[in-house]
Amino acid sequence: MKWLSPNFPFSPKRLPFFYGWVIVGVATLGVVMSIPGQTMGVSVFTDHLIRVTGLTRLQLTYTYLAGTLASSLLLPLGGTYLDRHGARATGFVACLVVAATLCLLTQVDTIANGLSSLAGVGSVPAAAAVLTLGFMMLRFSGQGILTMASRTMMAKWFKRRRGLASGISGVFVAGGFAIAPLLLLWLIDLADWRGAWLILAGLVGVGMGLVILVFFRENPEECGLRMDGESPDYEKTTATHLDMFDEPCFTREQAMRTAPFWSVTFVLSLQAMVFTGVTFHIIDLGADTGIGGREAVKLFIPTAIVSTMVGMISGWLADRIPVRVLVLACVSFQTIAFIGAGRLGDTLFMVMLVVGWGCASGLFSTLLNVAIPNFFGRTHLGAISSVQMSCMVAASAIGPAFLAAAKTYLGSYRVGLLWCCALAGAVFLFALVTPSTPRRTA
Repeated sequence: MKWLSPNFPFSPKRLPFFYGWVIVGVATLGVVMSIPGQTMGVSVFTDHLIRVTGLTRLQLTYTYLAGTLASSLLLPLGGTYLDRHGARATGFVACLVVAATLCLLTQVDTIANGLSSLAGVGSVPAAAAVLTLGFMMLRFSGQGILTMASRTMMAKWFKRRRGLASGISGVFVAGGFAIAPLLLLWLIDLADWRGAWLILAGLVGVGMGLVILVFFRENPEECGLRMDGESPDYEKTTATHLDMFDEPCFTREQAMRTAPFWSVTFVLSLQAMVFTGVTFHIIDLGADTGIGGREAVKLFIPTAIVSTMVGMISGWLADRIPVRVLVLACVSFQTIAFIGAGRLGDTLFMVMLVVGWGCASGLFSTLLNVAIPNFFGRTHLGAISSVQMSCMVAASAIGPAFLAAAKTYLGSYRVGLLWCCALAGAVFLFALVTPSTPRRTA
């Protein structure tokens, strides 16, 4: 199809600068525009959904759990589709699905009432079924496919500067994610929660969809370019220079049989689980710890500042030190954040949350962008990344339900967060004994 041609509507090769830096910009925008499918994009709508559907907070959390787990099972298929059809087509379809799902969710109560009458079931079970389907589609297309298409595309354009590109992207992703809850609250105040979701549907479906069609390109080779903007005649240069482009090439099955793959996946999944749970319940957690819901949401701002600085530093370091060091640092900061989140009313613990979460988030972004392509190459990047993303999405489904259960049955979120510290210790020990580089097995 013409609209998928690397030279439509323009040829990146004819530009006077390396197109990879444009890819960094549009890939970053793609990740930011996945916010409606991220937990921070859903959390500010939870009270409104509870009000119109009649579900309790715990019931709503379980629908989120079921929908997110279902989406995680679909992601490996999405990764295979990504490798086969490329980031441009995959990302565009993901934008359309996100937009359609947001439009569906604005009518969740109406659809639930119709389903209740048609099937002869109660309105609450009907609403739970509709929300489960909506969350599944939103998490699969937004948090999963759109994010994965954007990140894997960016990784394919760089090798020597992959960490730097990740660091630059992380600055804007962290900033976008930090201000998103406040902007969404403002949008809800302006246009009501239904209007806010309709506006987001237009921004993602039309706005980001057009950006993808115009600017996304799968890799530099299809555009007649080289990674990092190297000269096309690099084959004539020295063997040392050639070694820089000598990439590993693992299949999904081979990658999954290596300890480094699981070391990185465990630390990313742990962060997805706990920080998703904290984000999902941030308003209630703020009220529970005495600082108030809106004040708790404001903590995203200083957290993003820390994340931005750490993301730039860790991106620079990723081109110079073993990935394992970044993994160990990430899980250490996660532990600090878990402890701090349980007592936000105490200034010291609030600082622990901001610093720990910010540092862990900066390292998280770098590990997500750099580790898999560095370890396993670009050939099967979508398929390999999809398994990692599937684990992360499944973990993010468990987090909100786990913390809700901790409050319901153990009396507070804090007890559940302390249990998460034990998980962090296990992940740290596994990463500590994991080899620095993967070895291919038969």
